Amino acid sequence: MCLAKAYAEGKGEPELLAEDVALMEIEGGQVRLSTLFGETKEIEGVLKRIDFEGSAIYLERAD
Repeated sequence: MCLAKAYAEGKGEPELLAEDVALMEIEGGQVRLSTLFGETKEIEGVLKRIDFEGSAIYLERAD
């Protein structure tokens, strides 16, 4: 099973936000990441891109 890692892009290297992401929900300006282990993280920002081959989600935080 391939689960994703979520990163925040900005200046410099991407910041790891969550690992083992099983579900991503976008509602307005909020992105909710839920992991396989039931942990949830909410980020104010937008989806930038998804790398399916690399199992990575890239978000841009709201300023």
